[in-house]
Amino acid sequence: MMIFNPDSDPALASQLTRLLDAQAGVLEQRRFPDGESYLRIHSDCTDQDCVILCNLFHPDERTLRLLFLADTLRECGARSVGLVTPYLAYMRQDKRFQPGECVSSRPFAKLLSSTFDYLVTMDPHLHRYDSLDEIYTIPSRVVQAAPLIAQWIQQRVDQPLLIGPDSESEQWVAHVAKLAGAPFQVLQKERRGDYDVSVSLPDLDSAAERTPVLVDDIISSGRTMLETIKHLQAAGLPRAVAIGVHGIFAGDAYAQLTEVADVVTTACIPHLSNQIDIAAPLAEAVRELLTDRDSH
Repeated sequence: MMIFNPDSDPALASQLTRLLDAQAGVLEQRRFPDGESYLRIHSDCTDQDCVILCNLFHPDERTLRLLFLADTLRECGARSVGLVTPYLAYMRQDKRFQPGECVSSRPFAKLLSSTFDYLVTMDPHLHRYDSLDEIYTIPSRVVQAAPLIAQWIQQRVDQPLLIGPDSESEQWVAHVAKLAGAPFQVLQKERRGDYDVSVSLPDLDSAAERTPVLVDDIISSGRTMLETIKHLQAAGLPRAVAIGVHGIFAGDAYAQLTEVADVVTTACIPHLSNQIDIAAPLAEAVRELLTDRDSH
């Protein structure tokens, strides 16, 4: 097996190479003066199972070179070409909200499905889709972050209390809490008018001595977490821990969050907040897909 890393996290690529007992593929990449990409593969990939690690955060900058690399690997005789992308882009636009809008999740899925033999990702944004199989036509594995987050909480947080910002988060928060062996509560909102909304914890007395832990799949603007932490502070709870699977941190979101909470993310998107390792389950997912492929 060979692992190629055109644009992503070198630390994660190194971990995957070791865990899969693979070779690191050697690439030469540069841009021509007109902005076009040059790519050359220096490794012999004949009859090799080739895996490309390409984190599709900022996808418009990375997708074209990713397609060039996959196509070149096939032309050079690769046995299979798979994609490992901890952050799968273009999943949020899953419906046409306004006439003429591009439902971008579908053409992006069609593009990747026509290029790769399989796909491995972590906790994609599945809102209106039940699974990736609804739009991707290649075998895929979704690695769940909940067990990794729960293990981190068990090891690092004394007396955690998981907090869900609203009723929509209850199922996700309850799952992580169960795995961590910790209690959870969901904030209750009482609306008395358009601009008169109060938020409270249903059982404040039992929460007083515990460390509040907020968990979300994506931290982008951070507004939801900041608003939730504000209510926790008003209730007199200790400093919170804010955990995100995908830490995007648009604008000054990270700076604002670190003022009021200890911020932790998985290693899906490289960031100084990364504390939760994801390499082992990603490697296992690649093994499973290749085993399935060989068995057929």
